[in-house]
Amino acid sequence: MNNFQTAVQNSIKETGLKYPARLLSPGDTNAKTSKNEIKTFILYLMPYDQNSKGINLCPHASKGCAEACLVSAGRGAFSNVIKSRVNKTELFLRDRKNFLDKLATEIIQQTHKAKKGGYQVAFRLNGTSDQDFVYLLNKYANLDIKELQPHAVFYDYTKVLQRAIRYKDHPNYTLTFSRSESNNLNAETAIRMGINVSAVFNKLPDTYNGHKVVDGDASDIVMLKHSGVILGLKAKGQARKDTTGFTINI
Repeated sequence: MNNFQTAVQNSIKETGLKYPARLLSPGDTNAKTSKNEIKTFILYLMPYDQNSKGINLCPHASKGCAEACLVSAGRGAFSNVIKSRVNKTELFLRDRKNFLDKLATEIIQQTHKAKKGGYQVAFRLNGTSDQDFVYLLNKYANLDIKELQPHAVFYDYTKVLQRAIRYKDHPNYTLTFSRSESNNLNAETAIRMGINVSAVFNKLPDTYNGHKVVDGDASDIVMLKHSGVILGLKAKGQARKDTTGFTINI
């Protein structure tokens, strides 16, 4: 167990389940999201089964994805950030209704500010998780995000092909399917259906398997401008050392 994992486990044991002032984090704290043309907010939870209940919040994550996860990158390695994300995760799992009510309130508040200010706002609710928050917000907080357009757009990455297909034609929610070493067939299905597919490369090619590759690191909302392309991401952190096939070597 490395230092990060030890800090996570200690935070899980010590968390006091206290609601923070805000669940959403401003996008300018993230290296890629800070490049977005649209003001962005992100929800960060702890991925996989890093919680007291052992529930996997990234149910289709592969071994390569788990090893390359950027949850500990940048500020994610700071003890206060770890504690904050652990606390939010525990609140989500133990007090779901109130958690989603608060999340909905924050989304609505930021959308109203955007409407009043004459700008658009974006939300990424799976910064480090893979949950169907569009469904959960509707079920538990009676929030249909369609009602927030055109001032609010939502986007995420997912390894759940069925979810990517379900929301393919949603007016203000865009899902990119995340390719891993174990879901190549699903990735091919997604891209042939016009769904963007993200893939990690050691260096970005112009095309891959006959499909156009777009620089997915240019900003976090490149996916909103394309459909049926590969969003190429340069290998970062542990992904540079990957041996599972998660990182595609060109």
